[in-house]
Amino acid sequence: MKETPILHQKCYDEPSVFQPENLLREARRQKGITELGIPKICILDPDGDIEDYVVQNHNAQLNIAWACYHTKLFEFQHKGISVGIIGKAVGASFAVLLAEQLFASGCKLLLSMTSAGQLVQHITPPYFILIEKAVRDEGTSYHYLPAAEFSFIKNELQEKLHGVFDKLNLKVFPGTTWTTDAPYRETQNAIKYYKDKGVHAVEMEASALYAFAQARNKSVICFAHVTNQMASIVGDFEKGEDNGSVDALKVLFQVINRFSLN
Repeated sequence: MKETPILHQKCYDEPSVFQPENLLREARRQKGITELGIPKICILDPDGDIEDYVVQNHNAQLNIAWACYHTKLFEFQHKGISVGIIGKAVGASFAVLLAEQLFASGCKLLLSMTSAGQLVQHITPPYFILIEKAVRDEGTSYHYLPAAEFSFIKNELQEKLHGVFDKLNLKVFPGTTWTTDAPYRETQNAIKYYKDKGVHAVEMEASALYAFAQARNKSVICFAHVTNQMASIVGDFEKGEDNGSVDALKVLFQVINRFSLN
């Protein structure tokens, strides 16, 4: 079988010429940033609702050490722990670009909380999935790891999360997602294919973030907030209180408490 062109010349053992540390060095020079250091725990929030909520309700402030050209990093406190958050980090390639820069800037644990469309319909949304593995139906992961069907959360992170949600009065389940680059190409045949494989939901970031984490030996945990049935019903996309931010933070805070790095 002829190899797919995207898999050509990946050279997985060869370091990249373009490094996030060097980009950030030049960004700091241009922006006059002398502060170094961001929170050790950071959140990617593709929808941006959680970021808006912590700015309004948790006194989140801009972190002036963040030298990214594309985004702003807000910082807030949870039980004396500094937490960073970046909103509207949508899609695999953008999420991994930010992950590279976050870890190069001092992040030690990255949490992603993305909205997702329901595939296996055992309960009514909204609810949360701790993503244990994700189908690699995007391009970014193939620049980090050789071709495979799934990418996975690191075993040690999964083990440390055991029981962390048991006393939380929310629906949080371990599961599998389908990460796609093209949400408007979720065809009936594709949906049936992944349903038949037992995939629970579809989202846009997890498989690439997990591939990055494995290749770079970084700590990344991805969640899917299952909020919709891909607009196939009227009244879809209802996320809950404050656009789902209250419940999403309850889930994230359970993890932060368990992994506290301070």
